[in-house]
Amino acid sequence: MSELPQIHWTEDGAEHSAHWRSEAGLPPPRRVVVADDTTSADTAYRLACEGTALLWRGDFQNARQLLQAMARRTERKPKKKSRPGHKPAAAESPTEAFHQHRLAQSQRARTLGMLLLPFDAGHTVPLRRAPDVAQACEQVYGSAGEPYVASMRELLGMIGAYEWRRKGVEIPALGARVHPWYGVFSPVRGEYVDLVANAPLPSKALAFDIGAGTGVLSAVLARRGVKRVVATDQDPRALACARENLEQLGVTGQVEVVEADLFPPGRAPLIVCNPPWVPARPSSPVERAVYDPDSVMLRGFLDGLAAHLEPGGEGWLLLSDLAEHLGLRSREQLLGWIEAAGLQVLGRTDIRPRHPRAADAADALHAARSAEVTSLWRLGAR
Repeated sequence: MSELPQIHWTEDGAEHSAHWRSEAGLPPPRRVVVADDTTSADTAYRLACEGTALLWRGDFQNARQLLQAMARRTERKPKKKSRPGHKPAAAESPTEAFHQHRLAQSQRARTLGMLLLPFDAGHTVPLRRAPDVAQACEQVYGSAGEPYVASMRELLGMIGAYEWRRKGVEIPALGARVHPWYGVFSPVRGEYVDLVANAPLPSKALAFDIGAGTGVLSAVLARRGVKRVVATDQDPRALACARENLEQLGVTGQVEVVEADLFPPGRAPLIVCNPPWVPARPSSPVERAVYDPDSVMLRGFLDGLAAHLEPGGEGWLLLSDLAEHLGLRSREQLLGWIEAAGLQVLGRTDIRPRHPRAADAADALHAARSAEVTSLWRLGAR
C-alpha cells in the first residue's frame, strides 16, 4: 500500500489526503473539489472538462446518475455555423476517422474519470445506498488495508468485469462457458474461435497457443483431441485466468500454462496465435488485447514462427483485416512480413464478424467494420 501515490484535497477548511488507485496507471488529479447531491450535471461536466476532479460525498446512486448525465454531455456534437461562400470540408479518410474516434474516446474517458469515490479499508464505499463492491475490487486491486480514492468509472468497469467473470461467456465450440478476468480479452467475438474449431488439424500430438488469454483456444484444441497443448502468456492475470478456465473445463491434463514472451522452448507441429488486431497505442491495460503498437506482437510471432515449427508444421495466425480498412496496415505489409520471416501462406479461411457493431450504421467506424473479415492464415516455413 505504501507504493500507492497520494491524492490531496481540501474539505471543511482542512487539508486531507488518501491513497490513490488507478488500474490504468493514471496519476492522481491535481485539483480536487468535494461534490454531493446538490452538484448539477452541468457544473460537474464543466469542472471535469477543466481538469478538476470531484470527490463524491452524496448518495451513491445519485453519483451513478450524475456520471450518466456527464456521459450524455460528452456525446453532444458542437453546432457548426456555415458562412456564406464556405465550402464544406472533405470527408474524412478511414484513418482520420479512426484517429478522431480514438481521440474522442480518450477525452471522454479522461472527463468521466474525474468523478471520484472514497473507499474505506476492505473496499467499502462509505456512501448512502452504496452496493457491496468488495469482491469486485479485491479481484482487481487485491487487499486494501487502508482507505483510498478511485474513479467511479473504473469501479463500474470492475463491477461489470466481475459479473462477466461470474456468469462467463458461452462458447458454442466448447458447449461450455469461459470466465474472463478483468483486463483479459473476453472471447465475445466467437468467429475466431469457430475458425480454430473447424480448421483441419495438421497434427494432434502437440500445439503451442501463443498469447493464450482466457485459454479458450487451448481448450478448443484439447477438446479436438490434441494430446498436449502449451499455452503461453506474459500477463500474470491472464495466466491465472487461463489456468482457472482450463481447470473448470477439465483439460488441465492436456494443457500446460507457462509464462513466456511469445514462444515456449522447443518446436511444435501446430502453433496458434491470435494477436491484437489493431496497430495503435492502447490507452489503458484493458486495451492491450485489442491494440498492438507497431504490430509488435504480430511481427514477433511471424519472425519467430519458422524457428519453432516442426518440419511440415503449420502456424495458424488469427487476424482481422480491420486495420487494413482503417488504413493502419496494408495487405502488402502483412504479406511482406510473412515472406521476410521465411514463411509461406499454405491457405486461408475467412469468416465475417457477427458482432452488433458490424451492422451499426451510427458507429463512427461503420465503413471499416462493415467490410471487416477475420481470417485464419495457415503458414508454413519455406
